[in-house]
Amino acid sequence: MKGRIDPKLLELLVCPLTKTGLDYDAERQELVSRAARLAYPIRDGIPIMLPEEARPIE
Repeated sequence: MKGRIDPKLLELLVCPLTKTGLDYDAERQELVSRAARLAYPIRDGIPIMLPEEARPIE
């Protein structure tokens, strides 16, 4: 599963802080919350949806 995420899973996932949708960045293996300006990592095909694990984005 590395390198891709199930589109149906992506439809269900939302940012835990803003409850808005996420964009999948395949190159960086991250789920991006534009509203919260955070990028949540995907490790071994598993999204890590913890704000403390997220990377701030510009």
